[in-house]
This record gives sequence, structure tokens and C-alpha cells, in this order.
Amino acid sequence: MAGNIDLSWHTPILSNINNLTSAINGTGTYGFIFDSSTLPEGLPYGTYNFCNMPHVGATGYPKVDDSSYTLSYVEVIHRHHKRTPYASNTFPVETYPWKCDDEGLFTYGSPLPSADNANVNQSANTYWQVYSSPANPLVAKGFPGTCRFPQITKEGLDDSWQHGHDIYQVYHTLLSFLPEKYDPQIMSFRVTNNVITSQVASMVVSGMFGSQVANQNFPLLIQPSTVDSLEPGYTCPSARKLWSTYGVGGKDPAWTAHLNAASALFAQLDAISGVPRDDSGWHESVDHYFDNLSARLCHDKPLPCKAADSSRCVTRDMADTVFRLGEYEYSYLYRDGGEKTLQYAVGAYGIWIGELAANLRAAISQDGKGVKYRHNVAHDGSVSLVLGILQVEQMVWPGMGSEVVFELYWKEKEGGRKYYIRVLWGGQVLKSSHPSLGSMDMLEVETLLAYFDGLVGEGGKKVPGLCGL
Repeated sequence: MAGNIDLSWHTPILSNINNLTSAINGTGTYGFIFDSSTLPEGLPYGTYNFCNMPHVGATGYPKVDDSSYTLSYVEVIHRHHKRTPYASNTFPVETYPWKCDDEGLFTYGSPLPSADNANVNQSANTYWQVYSSPANPLVAKGFPGTCRFPQITKEGLDDSWQHGHDIYQVYHTLLSFLPEKYDPQIMSFRVTNNVITSQVASMVVSGMFGSQVANQNFPLLIQPSTVDSLEPGYTCPSARKLWSTYGVGGKDPAWTAHLNAASALFAQLDAISGVPRDDSGWHESVDHYFDNLSARLCHDKPLPCKAADSSRCVTRDMADTVFRLGEYEYSYLYRDGGEKTLQYAVGAYGIWIGELAANLRAAISQDGKGVKYRHNVAHDGSVSLVLGILQVEQMVWPGMGSEVVFELYWKEKEGGRKYYIRVLWGGQVLKSSHPSLGSMDMLEVETLLAYFDGLVGEGGKKVPGLCGL
């Protein structure tokens, strides 16, 4: 191992993103895109696009220019793609419908054939179709129409397919690393217990392997919800307690100061949305308003107006301020809040980090003969925690499809093979504030493993104790 390594928190860089004055009084969204999955013409690859974040693809992929390095293992983790908002993030009265008749959310079980019984009964390809009964006097929370809240939309499914296709274009077509056809012996796909990640994974897989998987049984790995490390779903009381001291719902002076600074904005939004001022869920962060407004714009829907007065509407300037504040909040919660942000991330996501380290070690010990590609479909909180542990130098809110890729390479050196790690964030080399990690481009893998082991223990064995379990 790389000996003793610094396990302390290191300061992220200063920018408009983590400047409260810019968040409150600025204009626009720092060049970030919030209203289309497609970048406007002329914007460079890698531009932040909340609706469809930059990821590994043949265009812009930073190919290693030293042929002495050989790619040995890849692990991908990314957020799901764009969706309808969560029901809890919709207004008391939504003034226009949201229809999802252009897709089917297929949900069914089917017997699997076995060596003893190859002729099993076949299931129908059933899918959920949302409807309202005229005989049911209750009204569901959310937009009227035919969607679930949340669900991955048709546009989000298409973005998911393209994401898978882009990954395949790099790791098969460009690098000849993945085989042409899906091989369960060398690759796996994993999802969380939230069904929207499975909706995305099915399209990612199709984007990668096309018609060959159209009628094929395809396993998606999933852990039991109470111990799931990917979402994460496991309980960590100490992390939750720490979060309450500086984060959402807490009394941390810096957090309270930004809410106070945003009070006039909240008042404007409440007057239009009809959200009660005493509804704490809507006012302890901008999360609810951010989700509601960004989901509309990402799907080319108009910003909302007051139910009883269509002349009073949320303006684009109001929405942009919500977006700037959301970026500020994520930067504070996962990086700018100090040492607590790292401690929280280690408790909340240390088990997945331990699994990642174990996967890297297995790839090294098996010398490329075992699983060589793992793909995890997760959430913004999942990706944020990974970025917090890696101490990314500039934190943002991980938008739809946000992706972190771990690439393990080897190189022949005197005495045998030497292994190196490269980490890509948004398709480009991740830059960390941690001096031992820095620009994570061909970092000796022992350095990253020593850092992970120091924080979470080999195999995440420190995490139960850190969490007080």
C-alpha cells in the first residue's frame, strides 16, 4: 500500500457556484443549461446540462495517448436520466396536465427456464397505464394526466439509450475493451430499489447491445433495500445526526443565512404555487422548487402560473435564482460545509466505496480474467456522495445522467505489472482538492486504495462502527 495517507478534508475552489452573493443576486445560471437534453449549437462538449449531463462518449473522450497502458477494468456509476418530478415536489394545484402515453412502464414476473425445466410458462409483456376513475372522489397529488410521479419520461428513456450507446462507442468501438455482444461472465449491471433506475438500465443496456438483448432475459443486480449500498438504503444514525448539525433541516449558521437570504424568493414562489409558508419541506432548502421547475423546463413545459390568476407566473429569472441556489446548496452540503461533509459521506456511502475498492482489487488479482465492467444506475445523492469522498475541487448538483467512471490500467514495469487508476467525471478527468489525488489521471491505484481503506476500512469494515450499528 501507499503508506500513511492524509484522510482530512480539503477546501474546494472558490467560484460563483459556492458564492452566496452570486447565488442570490446573480443573473442567469453560469452558462449551465436547464431547458433541453441537447446543447445549443456552439457550446463545447462537457458543458453542464442539468437535463442531460455530459458523460463518456466518442466525442471528447480523453483517450490515453501512451500505448504502454492497457485498460483492465471499468466501473461506472451514474444518476438516472430525466423524469417527472416526485409527487411531493408538485404544487397543491397543478394547472396543466402531464401525459405519458408515449411509453410503457413494463412490470411483470416470469418463470426462468432451468436445466431441469426448459419449457416454462411465458408471461405477457404487461405495463402500467395510469388512469383516473370517475367513481373515485379522491384526487392524487401531482399533475393531472397519465404519468407517475416520478417516472422516467419518454425523453429520459431516449437519453438513457443514447448514454448506453455512447459508452459502447468508447469501450467497444474506440478501445476494443468490451466485446460486441453482452457477456454475463465479464460484465454486470446494478440498480437501486427505486424502480426508475431499472427503467433507465433497460434502455442503457439496449443502447449498448441493441437488438441482441431485445428478447433476452437480462439480470439487473439489486441488494435488499435495508442494506443497499448503491442508493444508499442502509441506516447510518451517526451520519444522519451529523447531517442535522449542518445540513437540511439543521440550525447551522451558514445554512440558515442562505435560507434567510432567499426568503423574498420563497415568498414570491409561495404566492404563485399555493405552497403554505409553514410547509417546512418546501422551505428548508430549494430542493422541492428546484425539482418542480427543472422538470418542467427539461421537458419543454411552461413555467407555472397561479391557479387563480394566470397573469401571475414564475419568471425565468425566478427559476434561474432557484437553480443558482440549488447549485450553492449542493456545493455546501457535499464540500463547502467543511470536515463534516467528508465524515457524512464516508458514513452514508462508505459501504459502496468499500465494494468499489474490492472490485478493483479483484480485477488486479484476477489479471483481467474475471468481471471487467460494472455499471451502476443510481441517484443524485449517490453521485454526490462519491464526489464528496473524492473531494472534487468544484462541486455541482449532479444533473440527469451525471456519471463518474473508474478506469483501471496496467503497465509493465521492472518487477512486473503496475496498476493505475483514472477517474472521469462528466467525461473528463476528475480534479480533486486532495493533494494526494489531484488530477486523477493515471494515479497509482495503491494511493486511491489506501485513501479508501483509511476512510472506510478494507471491504467497508469500518462503516458499521462509524455508523453506530
